[in-house]
Amino acid sequence: MTTATTSPQTTLVHSYLFLRRAIGLIGLALPFVLILGKQLVQGGDLIGSLSGYYYSDLRDVFVGAMCAVGVFLLAYYGHDYVDNIASTVAGLGAIGLALFPTTPGAAATTWDRTSGVLHLSFAVVFFLSLAYFCLRLFPHDGEQAPGTSVVYRTCGGVILACLVLIALTSYLGLVPAVHPALWLESVAVWAFGVAWLMKGQTMNP
Repeated sequence: MTTATTSPQTTLVHSYLFLRRAIGLIGLALPFVLILGKQLVQGGDLIGSLSGYYYSDLRDVFVGAMCAVGVFLLAYYGHDYVDNIASTVAGLGAIGLALFPTTPGAAATTWDRTSGVLHLSFAVVFFLSLAYFCLRLFPHDGEQAPGTSVVYRTCGGVILACLVLIALTSYLGLVPAVHPALWLESVAVWAFGVAWLMKGQTMNP
């Protein structure tokens, strides 16, 4: 009678798939949990951005989710040093934007404004790193199923487009009543979630 054994390589592959799926699931779930959860738990109006939910009863959910994504990204090792650098930078960006909250809407202190600048910087680093994964690393990472590369590049393009639109709507003060930053950030987070779930072989085109 023989006992099946799992090779170290198989274990490593399973670990990579788990990390990718975990990152993707958090990305897909986070906007729903924050927006709907706040309405159920606290009520009131929508908040202008996902980061603004730091100042709601869902603070721990926001911080915990972003720190979890950051830790997963720091633990993720790709096929070469470029993958590793990109995942490390993205992980530090995720943890940084969680630990340094965005500037509150009222009665902001000097530290609040400084924290807001740091938060914005970490957020830009985080999303640009994720776009880089989708546009450059994932499409060329080993054998791809038909159509997979197109989906990765589309997700990366969506992330970049959302960042540009967030900057434009904020700078020009466009349609503030509909909270454009909140929805654009949500779309960007969903896009990276889809890409990572697909990379974890949870979703197929």
